[in-house]
Amino acid sequence: MTTAAAPSSAAWKIAILVSVAIAISYLDRQTLPWAIKAIQADIPFSNQVKAGLDSAFLVTYGLMYVGGGMLLDKMGTRRGFLVIMIFWSLACASHGLAGGVVMLAASRLLLGVGEGGGFPAATRAVAEWFPGNNRATAMGIINAGTAVGAVIAPPLIALVLTHCHWLGLAPWRWVFFLTGGLGLLWTIWWWRGYRTPDQPSSAPVCEVRIPLASLLKHRETWAIVGAKFLSDGAWYFYLFWLPKYLFDAFQLDIKTAGSIGWIPYAASGVGCLVGGSFSSWLLGRGLSVNASRKIALGASAALMPWVMFVPQLHSVGWVIFIFSLAFFGQQSWSTLVMILPTDMISKKAVGTLAGLVGFGGAMGGVLLGQVVGWLRDHGYSYTPALVISGSMHVAAFILICLLVPKIQPIQTHP
Repeated sequence: MTTAAAPSSAAWKIAILVSVAIAISYLDRQTLPWAIKAIQADIPFSNQVKAGLDSAFLVTYGLMYVGGGMLLDKMGTRRGFLVIMIFWSLACASHGLAGGVVMLAASRLLLGVGEGGGFPAATRAVAEWFPGNNRATAMGIINAGTAVGAVIAPPLIALVLTHCHWLGLAPWRWVFFLTGGLGLLWTIWWWRGYRTPDQPSSAPVCEVRIPLASLLKHRETWAIVGAKFLSDGAWYFYLFWLPKYLFDAFQLDIKTAGSIGWIPYAASGVGCLVGGSFSSWLLGRGLSVNASRKIALGASAALMPWVMFVPQLHSVGWVIFIFSLAFFGQQSWSTLVMILPTDMISKKAVGTLAGLVGFGGAMGGVLLGQVVGWLRDHGYSYTPALVISGSMHVAAFILICLLVPKIQPIQTHP
């Protein structure tokens, strides 16, 4: 497939297929945050331990983001994504067997190992199927899966928690069994539906791979990784702590929280589509890749500082609105940051770079999550965390502008 060719209908079907996988991944990772009150009724633990469980996921998620990228570059997208999804689905289901914090932590570690390969696989699929001027739009569709999964999570988990008492097991255990099962069903669709373009065989492409050390020699690599570290630190705080914030600040029960908690995630899905489409529109109007990406990134970052005002609000409606604005901006931003590797790196290394970028983001989530857990257990409000998180995308945008004066292909060598 040449870079000048328009994407086929098959390519857009692949984007939807991958988007469903990303939706399942976000449903799986939202199980613990939304079921946390029910879990704590059986397995009590503190805010710091909750942060530790989040970090257990993020550490292996980040490491496997790098490893998963290299795995995809080695195995090929079709086989690699199949292995990744089976692993993370079983890991998700294993939470339902937990009898204590140690088992929960082990399950979170395993879930991170599996899910870490998801976005590298998505990025590689985009690079295989879409020309450069359509990649941002395709990644926006795929990234919208994050919102679909997260939108489904609150009401679905609330439904399971209030109605599923099967076989004498606590309802929160069924949350994990059912969500893990969805991932296993997807693997059938994937194996039957995905083929590498212009290649009749399902065998992986034999390519000369670009080593990680070669990528690390470039400041552009460090800029994108650093930007992801900052912006995803904020994102994982929102993702893992918004349910608990609603429970703590407004004393909502799971049914009420689930009925409104999906709204910010719906806004994030719109942000995925708008960010990628806006950048592609700018490209179509004749702007350079550098200008179109940075204009869209700057507009996305400008929406984030509003969360600093959340502690001053006493209406749950306004809080949901502000978080919706932030979620919109975050996922618009995320779509664009994850497409940067395809703008700058050869396809044979894009999985590895995407993995490195994801690792940086996960480590940002670990750091801020641990800070929030410590602050909450030592009597502090959510205000410091919201002030920090509200400034991180702006800092990330400045970092990209300083270290990547022009977004363009960089020369890498095996």
